[in-house]
Amino acid sequence: MNPRYPEIARRASRRCEYCRAPETVFNYRFDVEHIHPQVLGGPTDPDNLALACRSCNSFKAAFTTGVDPESEERVPLFHPRREAWEEHFAFDPDSGELRGLTPTGRATIARLDMNDEMQVEARSRWVVLNLFP
Repeated sequence: MNPRYPEIARRASRRCEYCRAPETVFNYRFDVEHIHPQVLGGPTDPDNLALACRSCNSFKAAFTTGVDPESEERVPLFHPRREAWEEHFAFDPDSGELRGLTPTGRATIARLDMNDEMQVEARSRWVVLNLFP
């Protein structure tokens, strides 16, 4: 376990800082990930660390940019320490999907595959359990 896990998990209210998945429904701890990847020189300090579910962390990998599906432009991915989630994302309770409100939001949803069929199904179940949004 990452030694910073307790601090980062507490700060994130035990939710993935990208898709907002609630850690409490998983049978393992979420990952402490580097927002700006270590392989690209990102530091291991709290301002560069985020709590991420395995899905978001796996798809994000060492990427820092993604393509906005609307404009087809390459833009920075969402940065949980510098940006407000609500400015870039919205939850559609009818479909269970996350919607990107900005180029960064749309690119992050696409890069991290946040509306994968299993993600959407899980999100819909979390709503019924009052664990999401």
